[in-house]
Amino acid sequence: MTAAIILVCSLGFLLMFFISYCRSLLATSSAVALTQEVRDVTGIISAVSPDDFSRVVQILQLCPDRPEERGRIRTVSLYYRLLGLLRSTIARVAPSLKSWADQERAQCGYFAAVVLGRRIAFSRDLLAQQMQQ
Repeated sequence: MTAAIILVCSLGFLLMFFISYCRSLLATSSAVALTQEVRDVTGIISAVSPDDFSRVVQILQLCPDRPEERGRIRTVSLYYRLLGLLRSTIARVAPSLKSWADQERAQCGYFAAVVLGRRIAFSRDLLAQQMQQ
């Protein structure tokens, strides 16, 4: 019985840490403005919608990746799926929870768009380096 309580508490604390880590990643990306090039490539006109994340991640997979961003993208992808699960189950009962989940999912899409902008800049730098050699 004690082991079960410890397991449940440990999983709860792990989930709380995971959510706070993901929200900190999203907060750091919200300070970065999207370039016009990223907006053109992704089709984002004014604001990122909650459903843009998967489309932007598909575009991300076409760009050369940076090793330091791999784990962050996977983490935010897992958080996005967790929010989708939350939105489709518990949020049906609580409409305010549904709107919060949609806001968080939109921030996940914004995060992916910021990473796409970084990868485009990284690709340009690689091309410039190759042209100089």
